[in-house]
Amino acid sequence: MVKKKAKITPAAASVQDKPATLKDLLRPEILEGLKAQADAMKAEEQAKKDAERARVEAARKAEEKRLENDFAYQLEKSKLDWRKHK
Repeated sequence: MVKKKAKITPAAASVQDKPATLKDLLRPEILEGLKAQADAMKAEEQAKKDAERARVEAARKAEEKRLENDFAYQLEKSKLDWRKHK
């Protein structure tokens, strides 16, 4: 015969049993300051990403413009099917 295992019901965790978090321990004005600082850092990071993206885009356009004036590049790029242009 198999013994039945007793079902253990988890006790409801009360508010007092939960450990204190950093948010609970800090004063509200300090917490607001930290949130503002985090938002500022995120905005700064986004601005850096946008500047880098714009720099890469400008470099790509400059390279494309340089290649448009390069005869060897244009010759390699063009198709050699002259029958279309008769």
